[in-house]
Amino acid sequence: MGGGRKAQAQGDATRACGIRGTVVKLDRGFPLVLLDTGDALEGAAASAAESEAPMPEARVRKAPVPSPQSLEASDETTAETMETPRPLVRCEHATALVKGEHVRAAIGDRVAVQLPAGHDRGIICAIEPRATAFVRKDPADRTAKQVLAANFHLVAVVEPMNDLNRRRLERELVLAHETGASVAVVLTKADLVDPAQRAGILQDIRALAGRDTPVLGASLEDASSIGKVRELVGPGCMAILIGKSGVGKSSLVNALAGRALQSTASVRATDGKGRHTTVDRVLVEVPGGGAVVDMPGVRGLGLWDADQGLARAFADVEGLASQCRFRDCSHGDEPGCAVQAALASEELAPERLDSYRSLAREIAQVRVEREEARRMRGEKASDARRRKRR
Repeated sequence: MGGGRKAQAQGDATRACGIRGTVVKLDRGFPLVLLDTGDALEGAAASAAESEAPMPEARVRKAPVPSPQSLEASDETTAETMETPRPLVRCEHATALVKGEHVRAAIGDRVAVQLPAGHDRGIICAIEPRATAFVRKDPADRTAKQVLAANFHLVAVVEPMNDLNRRRLERELVLAHETGASVAVVLTKADLVDPAQRAGILQDIRALAGRDTPVLGASLEDASSIGKVRELVGPGCMAILIGKSGVGKSSLVNALAGRALQSTASVRATDGKGRHTTVDRVLVEVPGGGAVVDMPGVRGLGLWDADQGLARAFADVEGLASQCRFRDCSHGDEPGCAVQAALASEELAPERLDSYRSLAREIAQVRVEREEARRMRGEKASDARRRKRR
């Protein structure tokens, strides 16, 4: 199905469901959807009354904003009404989505929901086209992708200043740039680094991230540093925080929100490392600004379709490669290789080129594995292209 026909079909499905909302939390695999208005809920209640089937209270809560405090009691058995209520509905996916379209809603997704009479959950029957998406290779299926978040404006890569892992940061930057959203780097736990070394670390990471990517140091002990991070998440902006467990993402979310909303664990005195605490993705409101999503720390960040992300994260290497004499230069011993010349002049670090090559090989290998899996399933290439566009 072409892009235009598919968009029309998705629009038809959305109109058929009639109720639209945003996924604001994933609770043990079940999306919690904040509906746009309570009018549709009242209409569903009226339909249920006509059919003499009661609206189950366990399915619907009322919440003014998508904050963790309003989402904590997702398993409540009674409806809770707050000031300026908007319905919050615990949902499951329609069979046609998970078995037919092979897609699932991610946090930030705009979805269409049905509220069947006598059913204990809402049903997500359509997912609107995503403006942006954070995608990694599914750790449970090497030939499938996993969408972790959608429709955000900023990806903040969070790494601890006192325990920087450049290779992981480079990988995270590739994934972040591949989304098409704006990208920033936040180096937490700056207070655990000797003040004389902080400026050098920031300068080093700014050179790695590129001039168009803001790099900020942050410390819970320095309110001004948190304020600079808050400025990145202005009104109307949705940001996602990515980084491994223990880098301080939840503490940063609490600081941005101005109150303790996310669970945190104390750092170890020996090395300043934190421990894993976040298990669900949840949308958190930033007072006077937009919203942030604290993503659970993930060990595996397998690349998927990341050619554009690789080009943006390694713009220095790509720029040099474009100056090589031969377009198919492998940057080995070919004459006129600008990359080898940059290595010789120490303009480019060997470790930087090694990282670029390693990530490029991984992307190519994923492409090969997906093609082999497609052939084993007996699918046509056109089927794979349709899945890629979803």
